[in-house]
Amino acid sequence: MSSFALSVLAEEQLTLARATGSGRSARTLHGGPTTRLRQTLVALVAGHALAEHASPGDATLQVLRGRVRLVVDDRSWPGSAGDLLVIPDAHHALHADEDAVVLLTVARE
Repeated sequence: MSSFALSVLAEEQLTLARATGSGRSARTLHGGPTTRLRQTLVALVAGHALAEHASPGDATLQVLRGRVRLVVDDRSWPGSAGDLLVIPDAHHALHADEDAVVLLTVARE
């Protein structure tokens, strides 16, 4: 069994994100190429985004810190600390309205 202190890891990832030109950093906490479930901690600095992309399966975002917007076409859904966003089965992007850390959970087919 593995155990993680998400608040500590979130701060580490945000520190790394602030040090990069892309304004983002990520660390997979659980899962790999042969598992169905993958959980990844993603940090984004305010004003930065994950460009539009597809999801490899059912997915959710749990906002651990800050504020984000999940964007699909001309629609967006806000998320702040404590919120859980269900990612639609469509190309989407994630924008950080302020420094943010999310836990991305993907169930791959």
